[in-house]
Amino acid sequence: MSGGYTVRNLSVRVGDRRIVEDISLALNPGEIVALAGASGAGKSMTAMTPFGLTAGVASGSAMLDGLELVGLPESDLSRLRAEKLGFVFQQPLTALTPHRTVRQHLQEAAMQAGGARPDKAAMVAMLEAVGLSRPEERLAQYPHRLSGGERQRVLIAAALAHGPRYLIADEPVSALDAALRGEIMALLVRLCRQRGMAMLLVSHDLAGIEHHADRLLLLDQGRVAESGTARQIATAPTTDYGKRLMAATPRLAEPLQALPATGDIVLETAAVHCHFAKPGWRRGRIDAVVDAGLTLAKGETLALVGGSGSGKSTLGRAIAGLGPMASGVIKWQGEALPPRAHRSAEHRRLIQPVFQDPLASLDPRWRVADIIAEPLRWLAPEAERHDRAGKLLEEVGLPRDFASRKPASLSGGQAQRVAIARALSANPDMLLLDEATSALDPLVADGVVALFGRLQRERGLSLLFITHDLALARRAAHRIAVMEAGRIVECAPREALFANPQAEATKRLIAASG
Repeated sequence: MSGGYTVRNLSVRVGDRRIVEDISLALNPGEIVALAGASGAGKSMTAMTPFGLTAGVASGSAMLDGLELVGLPESDLSRLRAEKLGFVFQQPLTALTPHRTVRQHLQEAAMQAGGARPDKAAMVAMLEAVGLSRPEERLAQYPHRLSGGERQRVLIAAALAHGPRYLIADEPVSALDAALRGEIMALLVRLCRQRGMAMLLVSHDLAGIEHHADRLLLLDQGRVAESGTARQIATAPTTDYGKRLMAATPRLAEPLQALPATGDIVLETAAVHCHFAKPGWRRGRIDAVVDAGLTLAKGETLALVGGSGSGKSTLGRAIAGLGPMASGVIKWQGEALPPRAHRSAEHRRLIQPVFQDPLASLDPRWRVADIIAEPLRWLAPEAERHDRAGKLLEEVGLPRDFASRKPASLSGGQAQRVAIARALSANPDMLLLDEATSALDPLVADGVVALFGRLQRERGLSLLFITHDLALARRAAHRIAVMEAGRIVECAPREALFANPQAEATKRLIAASG
Protein backbone atom coordinates (compact mmCIF):
# COMPACT_ATOMS: atom_id res chain seq x y z
CA MET A 1 0.00 0.00 0.00
CA SER A 2 1.62 3.24 -1.16
CA GLY A 3 1.30 6.72 0.22
CA GLY A 4 1.60 8.11 3.72
CA TYR A 5 1.07 11.22 5.79
CA THR A 6 3.87 13.77 6.00
CA VAL A 7 3.83 17.01 8.00
CA ARG A 8 6.53 19.63 7.46
CA ASN A 9 6.97 22.84 9.46
CA LEU A 10 3.34 22.81 10.59
CA SER A 11 2.18 25.81 12.60
CA VAL A 12 -1.32 26.45 13.98
CA ARG A 13 -2.82 29.76 15.07
CA VAL A 14 -6.01 30.43 16.98
CA GLY A 15 -6.73 34.15 16.64
CA ASP A 16 -3.48 35.97 17.41
CA ARG A 17 -2.05 33.10 19.43
CA ARG A 18 0.30 30.51 17.94
CA ILE A 19 -0.54 27.11 19.47
CA VAL A 20 1.73 24.89 17.36
CA GLU A 21 5.01 25.90 15.75
CA ASP A 22 7.30 24.20 13.25
CA ILE A 23 6.29 20.56 13.78
CA SER A 24 7.33 17.87 11.32
CA LEU A 25 6.44 14.17 11.33
CA ALA A 26 5.99 11.22 8.98
CA LEU A 27 3.39 8.46 9.30
CA ASN A 28 3.84 5.46 7.03
CA PRO A 29 1.25 2.76 6.20
CA GLY A 30 0.93 0.26 9.04
CA GLU A 31 2.88 2.49 11.45
CA ILE A 32 1.79 3.93 14.81
CA VAL A 33 3.17 7.37 15.71
CA ALA A 34 2.28 8.97 19.05
CA LEU A 35 2.08 12.63 20.08
CA ALA A 36 2.58 13.01 23.83
CA GLY A 37 2.96 15.85 26.29
CA ALA A 38 1.26 17.85 29.01
CA SER A 39 -2.07 19.65 28.60
CA GLY A 40 -1.68 22.62 26.27
CA ALA A 41 1.34 21.11 24.54
CA GLY A 42 -0.45 21.20 21.18
CA LYS A 43 -1.05 17.48 20.68
CA SER A 44 -4.68 17.57 19.57
CA MET A 45 -4.19 20.76 17.53
CA THR A 46 -1.32 19.09 15.66
CA ALA A 47 -3.34 15.93 15.01
CA MET A 48 -6.70 17.47 14.13
CA THR A 49 -6.13 20.89 12.52
CA PRO A 50 -4.82 19.69 9.12
CA PHE A 51 -8.07 17.70 8.74
CA GLY A 52 -10.26 20.73 9.50
CA LEU A 53 -11.45 19.57 12.92
CA THR A 54 -10.33 22.51 15.10
CA ALA A 55 -10.76 26.27 15.16
CA GLY A 56 -7.07 26.66 14.36
CA VAL A 57 -5.59 27.94 11.10
CA ALA A 58 -2.74 25.81 9.77
CA SER A 59 0.32 26.89 7.82
CA GLY A 60 3.21 24.85 6.50
CA SER A 61 2.55 21.52 4.82
CA ALA A 62 0.50 18.39 5.57
CA MET A 63 0.50 15.87 2.71
CA LEU A 64 -1.85 12.85 2.76
CA ASP A 65 -1.22 10.36 -0.05
CA GLY A 66 0.32 13.16 -2.09
CA LEU A 67 -2.51 15.66 -1.50
CA GLU A 68 -1.78 18.94 0.30
CA LEU A 69 -4.29 19.47 3.13
CA VAL A 70 -3.26 22.97 4.22
CA GLY A 71 -5.52 25.42 2.40
CA LEU A 72 -7.82 22.69 1.08
CA PRO A 73 -11.51 23.77 1.03
CA GLU A 74 -13.77 22.26 3.69
CA SER A 75 -15.82 20.40 1.06
CA ASP A 76 -12.67 18.56 -0.09
CA LEU A 77 -11.55 17.93 3.50
CA SER A 78 -14.97 16.51 4.33
CA ARG A 79 -14.79 14.10 1.40
CA LEU A 80 -11.24 13.11 2.34
CA ARG A 81 -12.26 12.41 5.97
CA ALA A 82 -15.13 10.24 4.76
CA GLU A 83 -13.00 8.25 2.34
CA LYS A 84 -9.67 7.74 4.07
CA LEU A 85 -9.83 8.64 7.76
CA GLY A 86 -11.28 7.19 10.93
CA PHE A 87 -11.44 9.07 14.23
CA VAL A 88 -11.56 7.71 17.78
CA PHE A 89 -12.17 10.31 20.47
CA GLN A 90 -11.61 10.48 24.22
CA GLN A 91 -15.22 10.47 25.44
CA PRO A 92 -17.29 7.89 23.54
CA LEU A 93 -20.53 8.89 25.27
CA THR A 94 -20.07 12.43 23.87
CA ALA A 95 -18.89 11.23 20.46
CA LEU A 96 -21.85 8.87 19.97
CA THR A 97 -25.34 10.27 19.26
CA PRO A 98 -27.53 9.40 22.26
CA HIS A 99 -30.78 8.88 20.33
CA ARG A 100 -29.26 6.51 17.75
CA THR A 101 -28.80 2.79 18.20
CA VAL A 102 -25.52 0.99 17.60
CA ARG A 103 -27.01 -0.29 14.32
CA GLN A 104 -27.68 3.28 13.13
CA HIS A 105 -24.17 4.43 14.08
CA LEU A 106 -22.59 1.60 12.07
CA GLN A 107 -24.87 2.14 9.08
CA GLU A 108 -24.12 5.85 8.92
CA ALA A 109 -20.38 5.28 9.28
CA ALA A 110 -20.25 2.58 6.61
CA MET A 111 -22.22 4.70 4.13
CA GLN A 112 -20.40 8.01 4.67
CA ALA A 113 -18.19 7.59 1.60
CA GLY A 114 -21.05 6.45 -0.64
CA GLY A 115 -20.88 2.80 0.33
CA ALA A 116 -23.81 0.42 0.44
CA ARG A 117 -25.92 -0.02 3.55
CA PRO A 118 -24.38 -2.92 5.50
CA ASP A 119 -26.61 -5.87 6.33
CA LYS A 120 -26.99 -7.36 9.80
CA ALA A 121 -24.28 -9.98 9.27
CA ALA A 122 -21.77 -7.32 8.22
CA MET A 123 -22.53 -5.19 11.29
CA VAL A 124 -22.28 -8.18 13.61
CA ALA A 125 -18.87 -8.89 12.06
CA MET A 126 -17.82 -5.28 12.72
CA LEU A 127 -18.67 -5.63 16.41
CA GLU A 128 -17.03 -9.05 16.64
CA ALA A 129 -13.84 -7.57 15.16
CA VAL A 130 -13.59 -5.11 18.06
CA GLY A 131 -14.26 -7.80 20.67
CA LEU A 132 -17.77 -6.73 21.72
CA SER A 133 -19.73 -9.51 23.39
CA ARG A 134 -23.28 -10.41 22.28
CA PRO A 135 -22.98 -8.35 19.06
CA GLU A 136 -26.47 -9.13 17.74
CA GLU A 137 -28.04 -7.87 20.96
CA ARG A 138 -25.88 -4.71 20.91
CA LEU A 139 -27.19 -3.56 17.53
CA ALA A 140 -30.50 -2.51 19.07
CA GLN A 141 -28.98 -0.80 22.11
CA TYR A 142 -28.41 2.92 22.68
CA PRO A 143 -25.06 4.30 23.96
CA HIS A 144 -26.32 4.88 27.51
CA ARG A 145 -27.03 1.15 27.86
CA LEU A 146 -23.35 0.30 27.32
CA SER A 147 -20.38 0.47 29.68
CA GLY A 148 -17.46 2.80 28.97
CA GLY A 149 -15.39 0.03 27.42
CA GLU A 150 -18.32 -1.18 25.31
CA ARG A 151 -19.00 2.34 24.04
CA GLN A 152 -15.35 2.76 23.09
CA ARG A 153 -15.46 -0.50 21.12
CA VAL A 154 -18.57 0.71 19.27
CA LEU A 155 -16.80 3.98 18.48
CA ILE A 156 -13.82 2.06 17.10
CA ALA A 157 -16.12 -0.17 15.03
CA ALA A 158 -17.81 2.94 13.59
CA ALA A 159 -14.43 4.54 12.86
CA LEU A 160 -13.39 1.44 10.89
CA ALA A 161 -16.74 0.73 9.20
CA HIS A 162 -15.79 2.40 5.92
CA GLY A 163 -12.31 0.86 5.75
CA PRO A 164 -10.08 3.90 6.41
CA ARG A 165 -6.38 3.91 5.65
CA TYR A 166 -5.56 6.24 8.55
CA LEU A 167 -6.81 6.28 12.13
CA ILE A 168 -6.57 9.39 14.32
CA ALA A 169 -7.00 8.43 17.99
CA ASP A 170 -7.20 11.36 20.42
CA GLU A 171 -6.79 10.13 24.03
CA PRO A 172 -8.84 7.01 23.19
CA VAL A 173 -8.39 5.25 26.55
CA SER A 174 -7.67 7.91 29.18
CA ALA A 175 -11.19 7.69 30.66
CA LEU A 176 -11.01 3.88 31.09
CA ASP A 177 -9.69 1.69 33.90
CA ALA A 178 -6.29 -0.02 33.63
CA ALA A 179 -7.58 -3.35 32.33
CA LEU A 180 -9.76 -1.71 29.69
CA ARG A 181 -6.99 0.70 28.68
CA GLY A 182 -4.72 -2.23 27.91
CA GLU A 183 -7.45 -4.13 26.07
CA ILE A 184 -8.53 -1.19 23.90
CA MET A 185 -4.97 -0.16 23.02
CA ALA A 186 -4.04 -3.76 22.16
CA LEU A 187 -7.17 -3.91 20.00
CA LEU A 188 -6.25 -0.72 18.13
CA VAL A 189 -2.71 -1.94 17.54
CA ARG A 190 -3.92 -5.36 16.34
CA LEU A 191 -6.40 -3.82 13.91
CA CYS A 192 -3.74 -1.48 12.52
CA ARG A 193 -1.30 -4.33 11.97
CA GLN A 194 -3.92 -6.61 10.42
CA ARG A 195 -5.35 -4.00 8.08
CA GLY A 196 -2.20 -2.09 7.24
CA MET A 197 -3.67 1.10 8.71
CA ALA A 198 -1.53 3.92 10.02
CA MET A 199 -2.47 5.45 13.38
CA LEU A 200 -1.65 8.86 14.78
CA LEU A 201 -2.14 8.47 18.54
CA VAL A 202 -2.58 11.42 20.92
CA SER A 203 -1.94 10.56 24.55
CA HIS A 204 -0.47 11.84 27.80
CA ASP A 205 0.10 8.27 29.06
CA LEU A 206 3.81 7.68 28.50
CA ALA A 207 3.65 4.25 30.11
CA GLY A 208 0.93 3.14 27.68
CA ILE A 209 2.62 4.61 24.63
CA GLU A 210 5.79 2.70 25.41
CA HIS A 211 4.15 -0.63 24.57
CA HIS A 212 1.86 0.39 21.71
CA ALA A 213 3.55 3.00 19.49
CA ASP A 214 6.48 2.69 17.10
CA ARG A 215 7.67 6.29 17.28
CA LEU A 216 6.95 9.18 19.62
CA LEU A 217 7.06 12.96 19.40
CA LEU A 218 7.10 14.65 22.80
CA LEU A 219 5.52 18.10 22.52
CA ASP A 220 6.05 21.04 24.86
CA GLN A 221 4.24 24.36 24.34
CA GLY A 222 3.60 23.62 20.68
CA ARG A 223 7.10 22.47 19.77
CA VAL A 224 8.83 19.11 19.53
CA ALA A 225 10.92 18.66 22.68
CA GLU A 226 12.32 15.31 21.59
CA SER A 227 11.50 12.49 19.19
CA GLY A 228 12.56 8.90 18.69
CA THR A 229 11.34 5.39 19.38
CA ALA A 230 8.47 5.20 21.84
CA ARG A 231 10.31 2.80 24.13
CA GLN A 232 13.42 4.96 24.34
CA ILE A 233 11.58 8.17 25.21
CA ALA A 234 9.08 6.52 27.58
CA THR A 235 11.83 4.79 29.56
CA ALA A 236 14.84 7.11 29.21
CA PRO A 237 13.93 10.61 27.97
CA THR A 238 16.85 12.93 27.33
CA THR A 239 15.21 16.32 28.08
CA ASP A 240 14.32 17.71 31.50
CA TYR A 241 10.73 18.04 30.31
CA GLY A 242 10.58 14.36 29.37
CA LYS A 243 12.14 13.35 32.66
CA ARG A 244 9.56 15.40 34.60
CA LEU A 245 6.73 13.77 32.66
CA MET A 246 8.12 10.32 33.33
CA ALA A 247 8.62 11.06 37.04
CA ALA A 248 5.05 12.38 37.32
CA THR A 249 3.58 9.21 35.79
CA PRO A 250 2.92 6.69 38.62
CA ARG A 251 4.46 3.26 38.08
CA LEU A 252 4.13 0.10 40.13
CA ALA A 253 7.90 -0.37 40.27
CA GLU A 254 8.72 3.03 41.81
CA PRO A 255 9.97 3.24 45.43
CA LEU A 256 7.28 3.88 48.03
CA GLN A 257 7.25 7.34 49.59
CA ALA A 258 6.49 8.03 53.24
CA LEU A 259 2.93 9.08 54.07
CA PRO A 260 1.57 11.07 57.06
CA ALA A 261 0.82 9.24 60.30
CA THR A 262 -2.82 8.35 60.93
CA GLY A 263 -5.05 8.62 64.00
CA ASP A 264 -8.21 6.99 65.30
CA ILE A 265 -11.01 5.62 63.11
CA VAL A 266 -13.43 8.36 62.07
CA LEU A 267 -15.51 6.69 59.36
CA GLU A 268 -16.99 3.20 59.46
CA THR A 269 -19.45 1.59 57.07
CA ALA A 270 -21.13 -1.78 57.51
CA ALA A 271 -23.31 -3.89 55.18
CA VAL A 272 -23.90 -1.03 52.72
CA HIS A 273 -26.17 -2.07 49.87
CA CYS A 274 -27.09 0.09 46.86
CA HIS A 275 -29.26 -0.90 43.94
CA PHE A 276 -30.94 0.66 40.94
CA ALA A 277 -33.96 -0.30 38.87
CA LYS A 278 -33.05 -1.82 35.53
CA PRO A 279 -33.80 0.48 32.59
CA GLY A 280 -36.65 -0.32 30.26
CA TRP A 281 -39.99 -1.97 30.91
CA ARG A 282 -38.59 -5.23 32.30
CA ARG A 283 -38.72 -5.61 36.06
CA GLY A 284 -35.67 -6.17 38.15
CA ARG A 285 -32.80 -4.30 39.69
CA ILE A 286 -29.05 -3.87 39.44
CA ASP A 287 -27.12 -4.52 42.67
CA ALA A 288 -24.41 -1.87 42.38
CA VAL A 289 -22.97 -2.26 45.91
CA VAL A 290 -23.38 -5.40 48.02
CA ASP A 291 -22.56 -5.76 51.72
CA ALA A 292 -19.72 -3.20 51.63
CA GLY A 293 -17.82 -2.36 54.79
CA LEU A 294 -14.72 -0.22 55.27
CA THR A 295 -13.02 2.04 57.80
CA LEU A 296 -11.08 5.28 57.45
CA ALA A 297 -8.83 6.84 60.08
CA LYS A 298 -8.09 10.50 60.74
CA GLY A 299 -5.34 11.66 58.37
CA GLU A 300 -5.51 8.45 56.33
CA THR A 301 -5.88 8.00 52.58
CA LEU A 302 -7.90 4.94 51.58
CA ALA A 303 -7.90 4.19 47.86
CA LEU A 304 -10.98 2.47 46.45
CA VAL A 305 -9.99 0.76 43.19
CA GLY A 306 -11.63 -1.56 40.71
CA GLY A 307 -12.71 -1.89 37.12
CA SER A 308 -15.41 0.14 35.40
CA GLY A 309 -18.81 -0.68 36.88
CA SER A 310 -17.38 -2.27 40.02
CA GLY A 311 -19.37 0.06 42.29
CA LYS A 312 -16.61 2.41 43.48
CA SER A 313 -18.37 5.70 42.80
CA THR A 314 -21.75 4.39 43.94
CA LEU A 315 -20.29 3.43 47.31
CA GLY A 316 -18.48 6.75 47.61
CA ARG A 317 -21.61 8.74 46.83
CA ALA A 318 -23.60 6.71 49.36
CA ILE A 319 -21.02 7.49 52.05
CA ALA A 320 -21.16 11.21 51.26
CA GLY A 321 -24.95 11.17 51.12
CA LEU A 322 -24.96 12.09 47.43
CA GLY A 323 -26.51 8.88 46.15
CA PRO A 324 -28.99 6.18 47.15
CA MET A 325 -28.33 3.59 49.85
CA ALA A 326 -30.89 0.81 50.23
CA SER A 327 -29.54 -0.52 53.54
CA GLY A 328 -26.50 -0.47 55.78
CA VAL A 329 -24.91 1.82 58.34
CA ILE A 330 -22.48 4.72 57.94
CA LYS A 331 -20.93 5.94 61.18
CA TRP A 332 -18.85 9.05 61.88
CA GLN A 333 -16.81 8.79 65.08
CA GLY A 334 -19.10 6.03 66.29
CA GLU A 335 -22.44 7.76 65.58
CA ALA A 336 -24.66 6.73 62.68
CA LEU A 337 -25.13 9.40 60.01
CA PRO A 338 -28.74 10.00 58.95
CA PRO A 339 -29.81 9.88 55.27
CA ARG A 340 -28.74 12.92 53.25
CA ALA A 341 -32.18 14.53 53.35
CA HIS A 342 -32.08 14.53 57.15
CA ARG A 343 -28.47 15.56 57.65
CA SER A 344 -27.84 18.83 59.44
CA ALA A 345 -25.45 21.52 58.20
CA GLU A 346 -22.84 20.07 60.54
CA HIS A 347 -23.34 16.59 59.07
CA ARG A 348 -23.02 17.95 55.51
CA ARG A 349 -19.84 19.78 56.47
CA LEU A 350 -18.03 16.59 57.46
CA ILE A 351 -17.58 15.01 54.00
CA GLN A 352 -17.03 17.14 50.88
CA PRO A 353 -16.66 15.79 47.31
CA VAL A 354 -14.21 16.58 44.51
CA PHE A 355 -15.29 15.11 41.17
CA GLN A 356 -13.60 13.77 38.04
CA ASP A 357 -14.34 16.51 35.51
CA PRO A 358 -13.37 19.81 37.14
CA LEU A 359 -14.91 22.11 34.54
CA ALA A 360 -18.19 20.18 34.47
CA SER A 361 -18.45 20.42 38.26
CA LEU A 362 -18.23 24.25 38.27
CA ASP A 363 -21.15 26.50 37.32
CA PRO A 364 -19.98 28.25 34.11
CA ARG A 365 -22.07 31.37 34.91
CA TRP A 366 -20.48 32.04 38.30
CA ARG A 367 -17.25 33.74 39.22
CA VAL A 368 -14.67 31.67 41.08
CA ALA A 369 -15.29 33.64 44.28
CA ASP A 370 -19.00 32.76 44.20
CA ILE A 371 -18.26 29.10 43.45
CA ILE A 372 -15.93 28.78 46.43
CA ALA A 373 -18.23 30.73 48.73
CA GLU A 374 -21.33 28.70 47.85
CA PRO A 375 -21.00 26.18 50.73
CA LEU A 376 -20.49 29.09 53.15
CA ARG A 377 -24.06 30.27 52.74
CA TRP A 378 -25.01 27.98 55.60
CA LEU A 379 -21.78 28.34 57.56
CA ALA A 380 -20.65 32.00 57.52
CA PRO A 381 -22.07 35.54 57.23
CA GLU A 382 -21.95 37.11 53.77
CA ALA A 383 -19.26 39.62 54.80
CA GLU A 384 -16.80 36.81 55.57
CA ARG A 385 -17.35 34.69 52.49
CA HIS A 386 -15.28 36.45 49.84
CA ASP A 387 -12.32 37.03 52.16
CA ARG A 388 -12.33 33.33 52.99
CA ALA A 389 -12.58 32.53 49.28
CA GLY A 390 -9.39 34.52 48.64
CA LYS A 391 -7.55 32.73 51.44
CA LEU A 392 -8.69 29.36 50.13
CA LEU A 393 -7.41 30.22 46.63
CA GLU A 394 -4.00 30.88 48.13
CA GLU A 395 -4.18 27.66 50.13
CA VAL A 396 -4.68 25.60 46.96
CA GLY A 397 -1.87 27.41 45.14
CA LEU A 398 -3.80 29.97 43.09
CA PRO A 399 -3.51 33.79 43.27
CA ARG A 400 -6.36 35.79 44.81
CA ASP A 401 -7.12 37.57 41.53
CA PHE A 402 -8.52 34.28 40.21
CA ALA A 403 -11.61 35.14 42.29
CA SER A 404 -12.98 37.31 39.48
CA ARG A 405 -12.53 34.70 36.75
CA LYS A 406 -15.11 32.32 35.33
CA PRO A 407 -14.50 28.58 34.78
CA ALA A 408 -14.13 28.92 31.00
CA SER A 409 -10.89 30.87 31.52
CA LEU A 410 -9.31 28.13 33.66
CA SER A 411 -7.12 25.20 32.65
CA GLY A 412 -8.07 21.73 33.85
CA GLY A 413 -5.61 21.84 36.72
CA GLN A 414 -6.69 25.33 37.78
CA ALA A 415 -10.35 24.30 37.66
CA GLN A 416 -9.65 21.28 39.84
CA ARG A 417 -7.86 23.48 42.39
CA VAL A 418 -10.93 25.74 42.46
CA ALA A 419 -13.10 22.66 43.03
CA ILE A 420 -10.80 21.65 45.91
CA ALA A 421 -11.03 25.16 47.39
CA ARG A 422 -14.82 24.92 47.21
CA ALA A 423 -14.71 21.59 49.07
CA LEU A 424 -12.39 23.06 51.71
CA SER A 425 -14.60 26.11 52.27
CA ALA A 426 -16.92 24.01 54.44
CA ASN A 427 -13.91 23.08 56.63
CA PRO A 428 -14.49 19.33 56.17
CA ASP A 429 -12.91 16.47 58.05
CA MET A 430 -12.92 14.21 54.99
CA LEU A 431 -12.69 14.62 51.22
CA LEU A 432 -14.33 12.20 48.79
CA LEU A 433 -12.10 12.26 45.69
CA ASP A 434 -13.94 10.58 42.83
CA GLU A 435 -11.39 10.11 40.00
CA ALA A 436 -10.19 13.60 40.89
CA THR A 437 -7.06 13.40 38.71
CA SER A 438 -8.04 11.05 35.86
CA ALA A 439 -8.96 13.91 33.50
CA LEU A 440 -5.59 15.64 34.02
CA ASP A 441 -2.22 15.10 32.37
CA PRO A 442 0.60 13.56 34.48
CA LEU A 443 2.32 16.83 35.42
CA VAL A 444 -0.93 18.55 36.46
CA ALA A 445 -2.24 15.41 38.19
CA ASP A 446 1.03 15.04 40.12
CA GLY A 447 0.69 18.62 41.34
CA VAL A 448 -2.90 18.01 42.45
CA VAL A 449 -1.93 14.81 44.29
CA ALA A 450 0.90 16.72 46.01
CA LEU A 451 -1.66 19.37 47.00
CA PHE A 452 -3.88 16.70 48.56
CA GLY A 453 -0.89 15.43 50.54
CA ARG A 454 -0.04 18.91 51.82
CA LEU A 455 -3.64 19.65 52.78
CA GLN A 456 -3.84 16.30 54.54
CA ARG A 457 -0.75 17.06 56.62
CA GLU A 458 -1.82 20.62 57.43
CA ARG A 459 -5.49 19.96 58.11
CA GLY A 460 -5.45 16.34 59.26
CA LEU A 461 -7.88 15.43 56.48
CA SER A 462 -9.06 11.90 55.80
CA LEU A 463 -9.23 11.07 52.08
CA LEU A 464 -11.33 8.44 50.32
CA PHE A 465 -9.60 8.29 46.94
CA ILE A 466 -11.70 6.57 44.26
CA THR A 467 -9.50 5.75 41.27
CA HIS A 468 -8.99 3.22 38.49
CA ASP A 469 -5.23 3.91 38.54
CA LEU A 470 -3.61 1.26 40.73
CA ALA A 471 -0.15 2.80 40.42
CA LEU A 472 -1.52 6.13 41.68
CA ALA A 473 -3.25 4.36 44.56
CA ARG A 474 0.05 2.71 45.49
CA ARG A 475 1.81 6.08 45.42
CA ALA A 476 -0.75 8.08 47.42
CA ALA A 477 -2.74 5.75 49.72
CA HIS A 478 -2.05 4.16 53.11
CA ARG A 479 -4.45 1.30 52.35
CA ILE A 480 -6.17 0.03 49.21
CA ALA A 481 -9.62 -1.55 48.97
CA VAL A 482 -10.43 -3.50 45.79
CA MET A 483 -13.99 -3.72 44.46
CA GLU A 484 -15.44 -6.16 41.98
CA ALA A 485 -19.12 -6.61 41.05
CA GLY A 486 -20.19 -4.33 43.89
CA ARG A 487 -18.27 -6.12 46.62
CA ILE A 488 -15.07 -5.20 48.44
CA VAL A 489 -13.03 -8.33 47.77
CA GLU A 490 -9.80 -7.24 49.45
CA CYS A 491 -8.52 -4.43 51.66
CA ALA A 492 -4.94 -4.18 52.90
CA PRO A 493 -2.03 -1.77 53.48
CA ARG A 494 -0.40 -0.90 50.16
CA GLU A 495 2.79 -2.89 50.89
CA ALA A 496 0.89 -6.05 51.79
CA LEU A 497 -1.55 -5.75 48.90
CA PHE A 498 1.19 -5.71 46.27
CA ALA A 499 3.48 -8.16 48.04
CA ASN A 500 0.81 -10.81 48.49
CA PRO A 501 -2.51 -10.09 46.72
CA GLN A 502 -5.26 -12.46 47.77
CA ALA A 503 -8.25 -11.82 45.49
CA GLU A 504 -8.24 -12.75 41.81
CA ALA A 505 -9.57 -9.27 40.99
CA THR A 506 -6.53 -7.72 42.69
CA LYS A 507 -4.15 -9.96 40.79
CA ARG A 508 -5.79 -9.02 37.49
CA LEU A 509 -5.58 -5.29 38.28
CA ILE A 510 -1.90 -5.56 39.19
CA ALA A 511 -1.16 -7.52 36.01
CA ALA A 512 -3.01 -4.94 33.88
CA SER A 513 -1.17 -2.04 35.54
CA GLY A 514 2.31 -3.54 35.39
